[in-house]
Amino acid sequence: MQLTGAQIVVECLKEQGVDTVFGYPGGAILNLYDELYKHRDEIRHVLTSHEQGASHAADGYARSTGKVGVCLATSGPGATNLVTGIATAYMDSVPLVAITCNVGVSLLGKDSFQEIDIAGITTPITKHNFIVKDVANLAGTIRRAFRIASKGRPGPVLVDIPKDVTANKAEFAPITAQQEDRETEQITEQAIERAVQLIQESQRPYLFVGGGAVISEASQELLEFAERVHAPVADSLMGKGAFDGHHGLYTGMLGMHGTKTSNYGVSECDLLIGIGVRFSDRVTGNARKFAQHARILQFDVDPAEINKNVVTDAHIIGDIREILAALNGRLPQQDHTPWIEKIMGYKAAYPLTYHSQGLTGPYLVEEIYRQTQGDAIIVTEVGQHQMWAAQFYKYSKPRTLITSGGLGTMGYGLGAAIGAQMANPGRRVVNIAGDGCFRMNMNEMATAVRQKLPLIEVVVNNRVLGMVRQWQTLFYDRHYSATVLDDSVDFVKLAEAMGAKGLRAATQEEFASAFAEALSSDMPVLIDCVIASDDKVWPMVAPGDAISKAFSEEDLEK
Repeated sequence: MQLTGAQIVVECLKEQGVDTVFGYPGGAILNLYDELYKHRDEIRHVLTSHEQGASHAADGYARSTGKVGVCLATSGPGATNLVTGIATAYMDSVPLVAITCNVGVSLLGKDSFQEIDIAGITTPITKHNFIVKDVANLAGTIRRAFRIASKGRPGPVLVDIPKDVTANKAEFAPITAQQEDRETEQITEQAIERAVQLIQESQRPYLFVGGGAVISEASQELLEFAERVHAPVADSLMGKGAFDGHHGLYTGMLGMHGTKTSNYGVSECDLLIGIGVRFSDRVTGNARKFAQHARILQFDVDPAEINKNVVTDAHIIGDIREILAALNGRLPQQDHTPWIEKIMGYKAAYPLTYHSQGLTGPYLVEEIYRQTQGDAIIVTEVGQHQMWAAQFYKYSKPRTLITSGGLGTMGYGLGAAIGAQMANPGRRVVNIAGDGCFRMNMNEMATAVRQKLPLIEVVVNNRVLGMVRQWQTLFYDRHYSATVLDDSVDFVKLAEAMGAKGLRAATQEEFASAFAEALSSDMPVLIDCVIASDDKVWPMVAPGDAISKAFSEEDLEK
């Protein structure tokens, strides 16, 4: 049958099971929006306040479900406003398809009104991108974009469509989308045997779990593997929830703001098993001093991550769940009781603590955990509050912490929370934000109100850019350059002006009461939480230092 390009795009979205898209219209994409109007009962379009909000919302939708998120934007500034969200998804391996529309084919390359080479701009931050100049190629390109976004290591794909291509017609034949097979081609018998050998030779193994275990839905296989190896387990920020944070083998996050237990343990182990991790600088600290006494065994679906930041002694390339399943079928039960006892001694000696008096970031997170009974989807912005959310909320399931890890995008959380709430209407979604981050995309509160979403926005308001200030305090002689937010912005009034409920808390009792009220509400609620400007995240590893040198507030006072 003959369809216009806009009709083809919508039919392809329906083929892929897309039920929600996030976007902002404009002239170049009007043909597509007109077609979306006709299919509004099949595909829900969420109008955000800004295209960046749309990209973050599609990202949050994808992270919370494992499905491909979709965002739309028009040409020129509409397309460029997606760039930060695309880069955020790229750094954290999030399956995303961004569809932009451009000026007509005859106007390309002529500096036409609102023309931009968005494919060229986004080449370094996408798995792949396309510009479709012939409507006959459109359906195949859309389908290929979804396959690329979701296959292997996921990531964002951009499809740019000139306006006349959305109006032109071509023959369209519907198909049934096929689920992609897991990557197993490079899981060899030799690699499995070598991994089993290294594990059996080890006396002090340690598991380090990252986002790859979440993406591959490998939690059950990971639990069996950890218990079979009989090893303590640390995770990265992106790996939260892959391994149950309540489990007796769990020792907390690794790296710059990881627990002393995990940092000391990894520094002393003789075998470090990296499971879906990329060994980023925030984890390794000084890479030359990282896990110096250990052999490194790495499992990852992406060959580019092997030997990139840390040199391995052995590795297996493939889907994490398939790798762990294969190892669980081959590895005899191990017993490392003396090693486990030593690590549990560290865990008892170096618990995460905070000042018990007054309203603090860690208290907020623990109270949120208590009142949600650990069953919320927690979204964060980036900074001190992000680290507190990683440290003090115990994640027992994957896809329950949604945060920008690789790019560290301030302004990410509220849009992502909207996407997560749209995807999970029966779940409680809480975005924990710093006041500096909230200012960046606070206009998305209007989106949450318009969509009648019961999400909770907790603003950790210390009136400074907290993490930058922490570095200025510790490493820059207290030169607080451009980090003090000494203005009169009233977040409660702002929330109310946008149609949300606004509450303020300055004490523990006030926050507990305000959060309980927010939980009982069926509308967006913002809680402005006033905390001290100089609260810090502990422990910490100084930049360029070994993770074994993690220090806390008590260490500085000695």
